[in-house]
This record gives sequence, structure tokens and C-alpha cells, in this order.
Amino acid sequence: MYFVYVLQSAADKKLYVGYALNLEQRIQAHNQGNVASTKNRKPLKLIFYESYTNKGDVLRREKYLKTTAGKRALKFMLKNTLCS
Repeated sequence: MYFVYVLQSAADKKLYVGYALNLEQRIQAHNQGNVASTKNRKPLKLIFYESYTNKGDVLRREKYLKTTAGKRALKFMLKNTLCS
């Protein structure tokens, strides 16, 4: 299984979108500071994920969620989560 996920930084409330084969291990790597793009934004909280059986599908979804339209869709889908 492949996962696309969204993390939220407790420090600045910004979102990070990524993909992983092992979701738990990847989130742990983020929170241990082993991921360059998020090491200064710890702690990070998983707020959304989707699973896919095909790597091409998950990469396409990750790419979309990083676009302006994808960010807008995420903010709409996670409206209550992001307000709390």
C-alpha cells in the first residue's frame, strides 16, 4: 500500500504533503527530525491520509495536493480540523 499524507506543524500551523510506503515509519522520521524539509517544524501531527495500491496513482495525487487547486481542496475538506 502507498499513502499520501498531510501533516500539520504545531509550531507554525503550516501543512506538509508527502507520500510513503510505510506511513507510521515516515511520520516517525518527520518527528525525529530526519526529514530535511520538516526538521525545524516539529512536532508534526497527521491530519489526513489516503491509501493507494499503485505508486503512480499516489504520486499523481501528491502532485495534485501540492498545487493551488489541491491546497484549496484540502482546506475545504479539512475545514473543521484546521480551525481547531
